[in-house]
Amino acid sequence: MADSYDLIVIGAGTGGYVAAIRAAQLGLKTVVVERQTPLGGTCLNWGCIPTKALLEHAHVLKLAQHAAEWGISTGGAPPAIDMTRVHARKNKIVSGLTRGVDFLFKKHRIERLIGTAQLAGGGQVRVTGEAPRTLSGREIVVATGSRPRGLSIAAFDGSRIISSDEAIHLAEVPQSLVVIGSGAVGVEMASIFNSFGSAVTLIEIMPRIVPAEDAAVSAELEKAFRQRGIVVQTATEVTGAEPGGAGVDLELTFGNGRRQTMHVDVVLVAVGRAPVTDGLGVEQAGLRLENGYIPVDSLLRTNVPGVSAIGDVISTGPTPHLQLAHVSSAEGILVAERLAGLEVRPLDYQNVPVCTYCDPEIAHAGLTEAEAVARGFAVETGTFPFSALGRARIAGETEGFVKIVGEKQYDQLLGVHVIGPRATELIAEAAVALRLEATVEELVRTMHAHPTLAEAIGEASHAVHGGAIHL
Repeated sequence: MADSYDLIVIGAGTGGYVAAIRAAQLGLKTVVVERQTPLGGTCLNWGCIPTKALLEHAHVLKLAQHAAEWGISTGGAPPAIDMTRVHARKNKIVSGLTRGVDFLFKKHRIERLIGTAQLAGGGQVRVTGEAPRTLSGREIVVATGSRPRGLSIAAFDGSRIISSDEAIHLAEVPQSLVVIGSGAVGVEMASIFNSFGSAVTLIEIMPRIVPAEDAAVSAELEKAFRQRGIVVQTATEVTGAEPGGAGVDLELTFGNGRRQTMHVDVVLVAVGRAPVTDGLGVEQAGLRLENGYIPVDSLLRTNVPGVSAIGDVISTGPTPHLQLAHVSSAEGILVAERLAGLEVRPLDYQNVPVCTYCDPEIAHAGLTEAEAVARGFAVETGTFPFSALGRARIAGETEGFVKIVGEKQYDQLLGVHVIGPRATELIAEAAVALRLEATVEELVRTMHAHPTLAEAIGEASHAVHGGAIHL
């Protein structure tokens, strides 16, 4: 006899655990099946949280290295990174947050099972592990997430050719590091280990780094990286990788056909993430896959009645689904509320705030200038540099700018792009403005407190209309 629930959630990442909590809040009997003992999935355990903890350590180290400029004496000894203590603090943060999720499960009476879940059809899920069980649910939510995508030319070995999963636990800072891929993970890892003292080379097969960002942001980040000593190789492909006892021999092929070999201590592959569906029983359940992903409709329903899917494992249409923790959480809430009978609407994927925590930080919401032009808008833009702001000068962080993309006919706000100090915090204003379908004029007339970094958004909106005050 199967144990019966209103909702069975497979996976306890930022999509799965949020779906479970919201469902329980709405009175639904909920169970979560997760392979790993700690709750929180990739984000809390291997992704967002540990990576950003390392980035904060890198930021503090950078400040310490310039302490004399602030009139602070460090006794003459140069600041040094102690990886043992760094990892201890990082791990404390991670364990505290995962315990917090565990507390929320207990608070909302959510049952959790440690094991592997397999779809058995007919609303049933078989759980294998320490205590095998069969569950029956009115709705099943697949939230199994993703894992680092590998390269056949440079297969992971866990020590010399690694993914971000291993990078966050490196006991020692490698003398030399090659990062393959310049998406969010790649540039964040390049920032971390450059700050910690590695000689970093960043390799990108596309013509520019962070290719999903506005072209002006890509150019600014590349300039900042080069100033920090990061070697940036764009339009470059890794065509050979031979691990040896003391590192890896790489062969690089450039856009013009020229080849180069180099030896490096560690190679970090950051070319994206692949959906996790192994062991899920998709064939037995009749669940359709497209390129390994689970396609869903606008309300996150799969082709199998009573089975929904959320997060990194799904495909939402012709454009790539954003593999972001906050997107997964929003999807989890939508599914739980739909199941509880609340009125729900499809999510707005166009205006999701996208954040990358490299140094300098980058963030955007809405369309890039090129995307707006491609959609036929008569585009007008405004840019304002942080170097002109008093708050940025006080903080000693003057790199970067805010760029606003608008359109001429109706003054519609189309996109906001930030590179610079605390960009990932500043983008929240843009997300609200785009959500409310604001015009650029409404941003102009919104008073921004002085002295703040947020003034750059107000000034950039003035710049769209040709009237930036402090430029």
